[in-house]
Amino acid sequence: MKRKLAYAFVTAVITVMSASTMAMTAFAEGEGAAASDTAAQAPTGGSMMMQLVIPLVIMFVLLYFMAIRPQKKREQEAKDMQNSLQVGDEIITSGGIVGMIFRVGDDTVVIETGGERHKLRIKKWAIAENVTATERAREAQAKAKTKLAAAGVSDDDDKKKSKKNKKSEDNEE
Repeated sequence: MKRKLAYAFVTAVITVMSASTMAMTAFAEGEGAAASDTAAQAPTGGSMMMQLVIPLVIMFVLLYFMAIRPQKKREQEAKDMQNSLQVGDEIITSGGIVGMIFRVGDDTVVIETGGERHKLRIKKWAIAENVTATERAREAQAKAKTKLAAAGVSDDDDKKKSKKNKKSEDNEE
């Protein structure tokens, strides 16, 4: 959704810039033809060049920040994930095969799949997700939250309310 909005914004900016350039050019040509002193009022070659170069530079800058930079970041994250694979990690390939890493090579990985423990050798670039690493990250976040709770940062009012609700339920029974 964000990507569609970004492309729509870039398209709108390009359209406005090209329309304004055409309008300025048409206005300059109309003024030059109507006036008797066309040399004094006609835009110079340098200013016409700047009118064409500035929109192109802005367009390439927007393209870099909207498309090229995020793509490079995703590629780097995928490459880091593929280089940090360990034996025993559960992975999912880009083709949808789920398996456990049995052996890691330079550019290939041997995985075990299925109940019969079939072994497949695949390229590292075909690995889309490391499920084990994702689970480790979630556990680390959970530990960080529990450390905050142990430090007394948790909300004690919720605990008191839940205890009161349990006591009232016990009394009703």
